[in-house]
Amino acid sequence: MSEADAESGGTGREIWIEKYRPQTLEDIHGQEETIERLQSYIAGGELPHLLFSGPAGIGKTSSATAIAREIYGDDWRGNFLELNASDERGIDVVRDRIKSFARSAFGGHDYRIIFLDEADSLTSDAQSALRRTMEQFSDNTRFILSCNYSSKIIDPIQSRCAVFRFSPLSDEAIANQLGEIAEIEAIEVTDEGFDALVYAANGDMRRGINSLQAAATTGDVVDAEAVYAVTATARPEDIEEMVAAAVDGDFPKARATLDTLLTDVGMAGGDIIDQLHRSAWEFELSDRAVVRLMERLGEADYRIAEGANEQVQLEALLAALSLDGEE
Repeated sequence: MSEADAESGGTGREIWIEKYRPQTLEDIHGQEETIERLQSYIAGGELPHLLFSGPAGIGKTSSATAIAREIYGDDWRGNFLELNASDERGIDVVRDRIKSFARSAFGGHDYRIIFLDEADSLTSDAQSALRRTMEQFSDNTRFILSCNYSSKIIDPIQSRCAVFRFSPLSDEAIANQLGEIAEIEAIEVTDEGFDALVYAANGDMRRGINSLQAAATTGDVVDAEAVYAVTATARPEDIEEMVAAAVDGDFPKARATLDTLLTDVGMAGGDIIDQLHRSAWEFELSDRAVVRLMERLGEADYRIAEGANEQVQLEALLAALSLDGEE
């Protein structure tokens, strides 16, 4: 029985992202250089403050807990404090909970670890307080900070940390991990299903595992149709068809495809823009057409972020592409 099974009472019904969370640094896929550097710190016995930055679902939290497991063994929970800064953004969490943990007595180890997830959500005042706390308790506490954007972490904290930049996972790393899980869970996945899972994941292992679990509940075989249905992701060919129709000046056809994606598939406007952006250079378009598409995408994305109507902005994007194509 896995540790996750034991913690859930042995039912085996826990979500797979926890069931298959890496237990050691060696179990983490797709971040080989980063993992090698972290292992060298642990082997040398001198762990500095660490700053992990990168998008979601690529191993930052798993790396932090794996470090604690490898340093403390079975006692890791008592020597590891995990906080989520997006939930506890004020200065009080730094002054109270972190200081309380750092000051409490412990034995058998030189230091304990405080893991602050989504640290870029901390206010400037909270980060300043955190900097002073890091200085005050540096003799018996190590901090691991995790963020999506390291630029939002103040320079005094960055200069006190060894910075590790996690990159989006490769398609191969995600496919290998999902293949291992499918084999363990005795799930039949078609080749097209794996391709769809990797596409929907877009470098995010957590999203890929969640998609596999959700698709596995829809039938005996996980195919592309099941994956696109449970992830509310458009098929790449549908996105390409919509853009190609707009560039060719066929606005009604492009608009009909957009309406299908918004109403039948249930996609959000922001998700359509994300898929357009990541696939733009894969379309069979001229360089000039791709440049026009990227310009229109940026404008539509900004307006939607400012609160404009998604469908209106996306239709305006397609209309602009159609007009450009007729010139």
